[in-house]
Amino acid sequence: MIKGLKFIGFLFRQKKETSLQTKMIKVFSGERAIHLTVQVADTPQKRDKGLMFVENLPENEGMLFVFSGETYGGFWMKNTLIPLSIAFLDSDGKILKILDMLPCKEDICPTYDPELSYHYALEVNLGWFKKNQIKEGDFILLERSF
Repeated sequence: MIKGLKFIGFLFRQKKETSLQTKMIKVFSGERAIHLTVQVADTPQKRDKGLMFVENLPENEGMLFVFSGETYGGFWMKNTLIPLSIAFLDSDGKILKILDMLPCKEDICPTYDPELSYHYALEVNLGWFKKNQIKEGDFILLERSF
């Protein structure tokens, strides 16, 4: 059902403002759909800051990192105070890889690299994907009602 749908990238057009947009997405696993509220990091400055210095992330919230095209490389947890899980997505919203990441307050922090190309990345609380039985191969789709 979801496999042929394109991830709706036009809703993530870059804006000149520095505040983060909030969007509702659906995470599909089989016939199940879980709603998730995300802040959208769609500029280099927003992506660089990410969830740094955030002390608490509500259960069904996260951050969606939007890249203008295919990208490579990993994420780090410099100045990130809470443990996170991250899913790397292709241009259709298919989950390619899920990694768990630990906070880092040191000068040198490890990089969490999926070792593949991706278009989007979704950060949520550590264990959220496992708790909700979301796995690699599942899909993420934007709500159309905003």
